[in-house]
This record gives sequence, C-alpha cells and structure tokens, in this order.
Amino acid sequence: MPVIPQSKPYRIGRSKTGLGLFATQPIKKGTKIIRYFGPLLDSKKAEEDAIENKYLFELDKRWTIDGSIRENVARYINHSCKPNAESDVKPRKKKIFIRAIKNIEPGEEINYDYGTDYFKAYLKPIGCKCDACEKKRAKKKAEARAERARVKAKDERKAEKKANKKAEKLVKDKAKQRSKAKAQSGAAARGKAKSRRPAAGSRGKTKSTPAKTLTNRAKAA
Repeated sequence: MPVIPQSKPYRIGRSKTGLGLFATQPIKKGTKIIRYFGPLLDSKKAEEDAIENKYLFELDKRWTIDGSIRENVARYINHSCKPNAESDVKPRKKKIFIRAIKNIEPGEEINYDYGTDYFKAYLKPIGCKCDACEKKRAKKKAEARAERARVKAKDERKAEKKANKKAEKLVKDKAKQRSKAKAQSGAAARGKAKSRRPAAGSRGKTKSTPAKTLTNRAKAA
C-alpha cells in the first residue's frame, strides 16, 4: 500500500467493497483532491489497445490512462451513484483530477461516478454496493416485508371473519335445533294429556246405567 504524506487530506482505509479513500481533513466543495495518473495508452497501437484492466480511464477516443500502477492512490476511490466528488478530465493536458462536488467531512469516504460503461461492465453484474444503492435495496426489502405483512394481516382478517361467521351460524343452528326439540316435546306432552281425558259419551253411559237398572228391577217386581 502506498505511503501517503500527512499533508494530504485523505488516507486509504477499509471500505464495504474492499479498500477506499477517506478524508482526514475537511474538504471544501470545488477542491481538487487528487490526480488520477498512470501510463498513457495509445489506442492506435495494437499492443497498448489490447491492455485490459479495471483501472483504465479514457481521456478521449485515442488516449487512455492506465491507473493500475501502485503509486496512483486515486485508484482506491470507489464508485457511488450519489457521489461527493467527480472526475475533472482535461484531454488536451492528458490529465484527470478528482474534484469535490460537496463539502466532505473527516472520516467520510471519497467517491465519484465511474460512468455508464464501467457500471454496465463491472458493477451491474455483481450489483452496485455504494451507499445509495444499499439504501435503495434496503428500502425495497423493507417495502417488500411491509407488503407481505399487509397481505398476511389481510388474510388473517378474512380467516377470522370466516371463522366468526361459521361460529355464528353454528350458534343459530343449535338454537333452531333446541327450539324445534322444545316444540316437539311440548306437542308430545299435549298429546299425552289429551289421551288421558275420558270421552264425553262414556260419561253419559255411566250416569244412565243406574236408571236402567232400576227400571229393570221395577218390571221384575
């Protein structure tokens, strides 16, 4: 790891994606933080155009800076979709500077947007791990959990409502059965009471029998 003079407002430190560059002093918006440098590659030369690594920084259609050398501390700066710095490319001078676009506080990681081509080639396949994307993923996960909880609660309410209706129906059915049984029991009791009463005709015969007997006795005398 390259040695950084104490006068520089940054240090190399551990980041979410490996190593990163962190501010050690307040860095004001607009400040040129560090130069991105390395050997110049000429795309018109086949052997140089064939060089491929993730630290290549294109100046224009012909010239590219190979920033993979150890001395290029700027190569430790990570990508961010919502950065606090940007690349200031000067094709004519064949130089690139990383410049602050926000006030950066001590301890804060310095980052800039690597651009669409780099993002598609290197970051999209594995998923961007910058703070902005991590927060976006966390938000989506939280929303997904909330939606699952909402659906679960809705299903539970439906199940509870269905169970309550079933219980109410069961109570009503039992009440009807009890009412029907009570009605049948009352009808049976009335039937038994009616069968115990003597017929009206039998009562008349009971009264006339003694009179008929006396008449027969009178005739005999």
